[in-house]
Amino acid sequence: MSMKRIARHLMATRWTVGRAFPRDALTAIEKAIKASEVAHRGEIRFAVEGALHIEPLLRGQTARERAIDVFSQLRIWDTERNNGVLIYLLLADRNVEIVADRGVHEKVGGREWERICREMESAFRRGDFEAGVVGGIRDVTRHLAEHFPPVGDDRNELPDNPVVL
Repeated sequence: MSMKRIARHLMATRWTVGRAFPRDALTAIEKAIKASEVAHRGEIRFAVEGALHIEPLLRGQTARERAIDVFSQLRIWDTERNNGVLIYLLLADRNVEIVADRGVHEKVGGREWERICREMESAFRRGDFEAGVVGGIRDVTRHLAEHFPPVGDDRNELPDNPVVL
């Protein structure tokens, strides 16, 4: 376990998340998700977490493992067409993970999710948090629109608002 990582997580607070994602940024992200979901039948959620709690941190929990936990907690797996996607940011590590339900993942694949994550992380390194997330949503939207085009009876199964953990 890296002492640098522990220190980053201990120093990250709710204020850290609020500075990176002020209310206006969270509103813009919610609007981007709403606009995205008009173009497809998929469901997108965005969650940001400042830092891991001490116990999972000391156990060495990775951002990927935490993203899978959040995917489950937010019940993203519970969509009718198995087409939910979580974009998760662990801010202390500046690590983005995309967890896609099996209906989406089998069509898009891990390599493309990784590419989107790395692009978002690049924007975050420049301090462009809102733009990084909105760009990630745009990239995910492209895939969902291709594989899950909209139909007339589509309903919004999951909330569009960003989740701050």
